[in-house]
Formats: sequence, structure tokens, C-alpha cells
Amino acid sequence: MTASSSSGTLANPVPLRQDARTIGLVGLAHGSSHFFHMLLPPLFPWLIGEFGFSYSELGLLVSVFFVISGVGQALSGFIVDRVGARPVMFFALSSFAAAGLAAGTAQGYWGLLLAAALAGLGNAPFHPVDFTILNKRVSPQRLGHGFSVHGISGNLGWATAPVFMAGIATATGSWRTACLCGGLFALVVLAIMVWNRDALDDRQGVWAHQGKGGAGAAKPEHPMAFLKLPSVWLCFSFFFWSTCALSAIQSFASPALQSMYGLPLNITAMVVTGYMLCGAAGMLVGGFLVGRVQRLEKIISVCLLGSAALLVLVALGFLPGMAAVVVASVAGLGTGLAGPSRDMLIKRAAPPGATGRVYGTVYSGLDLGFCLAAPAFGAMLDHGMTSGIFYGSAFTLVLSVVSAALVGVGVAARAARPLATAA
Repeated sequence: MTASSSSGTLANPVPLRQDARTIGLVGLAHGSSHFFHMLLPPLFPWLIGEFGFSYSELGLLVSVFFVISGVGQALSGFIVDRVGARPVMFFALSSFAAAGLAAGTAQGYWGLLLAAALAGLGNAPFHPVDFTILNKRVSPQRLGHGFSVHGISGNLGWATAPVFMAGIATATGSWRTACLCGGLFALVVLAIMVWNRDALDDRQGVWAHQGKGGAGAAKPEHPMAFLKLPSVWLCFSFFFWSTCALSAIQSFASPALQSMYGLPLNITAMVVTGYMLCGAAGMLVGGFLVGRVQRLEKIISVCLLGSAALLVLVALGFLPGMAAVVVASVAGLGTGLAGPSRDMLIKRAAPPGATGRVYGTVYSGLDLGFCLAAPAFGAMLDHGMTSGIFYGSAFTLVLSVVSAALVGVGVAARAARPLATAA
């Protein structure tokens, strides 16, 4: 009977349409969270013009977003594991709508701080939510592609936001209108998620009960036991360092290129969109690499070191102006290629049954990176250290490679232990 049941499972795999629907919805939600990372940064020139803020003050707005997001992300993993991912997603999208409204009606710095705080609150749960739904609703053979789409959608959210926000602000002559349109976008995404809520129910997915064990399973560990694993903190450090690099590119690469190469702002502003689009292309290819390579840290290392080398080339300052924009954009290709391998490496490093908690803790390194890097790189720009934006990005990418390599060593050692015991 067991053999017959297994055969039936293999003979009736999960339909592609079902997996694709869940992956697409999660991708759209994730893209919206990345869009709201960039609710305010594309509007910095307008905010400087109206309020006279410095880059350091604007960097603090980014820090507030990521402080709240980082603390909330670590905590939300526990909430997701307890109540499920879907209601938490709905709350997060509602917070984004409120952030757009707060920004659009802000009368000064405190109003913008409130908008940044609400956007950070909305962003906090997304990685625990997204990866819990993907791991529990998508069949294992398509999970690598799910991670790839998840990463691509995030990059597309980052790439779309500058064009959307700056484009509306330019066309209407009002940065407030752009913020209100951002809030409306969040409401549209929320409506789509509610309409398709059955595909997002992680408590009812085909794989939802995997890893919970049967009657003979070992006694469950304490909910905080995963914090003792070195691999969790190495993954955290990987996200911290790689995000420091991303923060510099997102927030300050455009004014740095304008100063170094004498290009107009409307040209250098395209570097963020180019970087994210190249990252999205890399993630598309990276989704196919995940299932073909055992030592994922090798892919991560080669790709990120390649990106670091391109950023150093830009920092040297001898490229023609437009070539510098192109080279900085292409650096996103390496980070994109590494993305799906990174997410799968975390899955391998996580203990069973702790999906939300592990992803929440690990991805809070991303928020901490954004929080600390934004004011640091902003201060460098205020002091005329323009090439430091690119040198600093390259250096932090190298540090992230070291962390990924150590995670890979730990995962390989853990996989080898059962074989040694069996022998």
C-alpha cells in the first residue's frame, strides 16, 4: 500500500499552473515590498529643493525604515510560524498604503519619518512570509525557479520605483502626488492578494506539513534553539555585508557618478534601474544553476567577486562617462546570478520547522546593512569622497563572499555527518 501511494504521488504531480500561480503572487507581493524600499530615495532631489535637507539627513530616513524593518523582520518570523503567512502579508501591504498617504501629506521632516516608519513596518514580514509560502506551497522540483522569480520580482520593484516616483513627480510637478500614487499601488496589490487568497494559504499547501514528523519523531526543540546554529549568524553576516554594497548603489551611485564623470542627473539616475534590471536577468539564469550545482557557495563567490571588480573599475574614474554608468549597471548581473543560490543555501542551513524564524533572523541582516550603510555612505558623499561609494561597495561584497564560503563549509560538513555515521 505504501508503494502504491508513493507511485500515485509521483504519477500525479502538482500542476504547473498551481505552482506558477503561487509563485507569481508571491513575486508580485515581494516586488511591492522592494518598491517601497525606494518610496523616498528617488525623491531626494525634490525634498532637498523644498526642505533643504542634507544627504546625511536623508540617509537617516533610510535608516529609520530599515531599523524598524530589521527588528520587525526578526520578530515577524515567529508570528508567521504561529499564525500563518497570509494574514501577515495583508497587514504588510496595508502598512505600505498608509506610508504612501503619510509621505504625500508630510509637512516636514517628522512627517517623512512617519512615512519611513510605516513603510519599514510593512516591509518587515515579507521575507518570512514569502519563503514560508514558497516552501510550503510550491513543489520541490520547482522551488529553485520560485526563488528565482522571487529575486527577480524584488529587483524589478527596485528598478520600477525610481522611474515611477521620479516620473510622476516630474510629470505632475509634485513629489506628493508621486507618494500618493505609491500608496494607491499598494492598495491594488492588496486587492489582488485578497482575491487570490486561496493560493497563499501556507496552512493548506501540499508541502505544508513536511518536516513536522510523525509519532516517532524526536521531541521538538525550543523555538529559540535555531539561534545556536553558527550557520544562521553567518547567513546574517552575509546579508549584512552584501546589503551595505546595495545600499550604496541604490541611494548614492547616481550623485556619485554625476560628480565623478560630469553627467546630468537624469542620465546617472538610470544606474539604479540598470543595476536592478541586470540583477533580474542574472536571477533568471541563477534559478537554473541552483539545481545543477551542489556547492552553492562557489557560484556566490565567483559572481560577487566579479561584481566587486566592476565596481572598482568605476571607482578608478578613468572610464568614459556613459561607460561608467553601463559598467556600474552590469555589476548587478553578478549579484543577481548569486541570488537563488543564496536563498537555497539558507534553506539548506535552516533546521526543519523553523522556516519563518530562520528567514526572519537572517534577512534582518539585510535591514541592518541598509540602516548602517545609508548614513555612512551619505556622510562620505557630503565630504566629497565620491569614489568611496564604489570602493566601499566592492569591499563589502568581498566580505559577504567570506561569509557565504563559511556557510557552505558548514552545510557540507553537516551533510557528510550522516554518511560518516552510516559507514
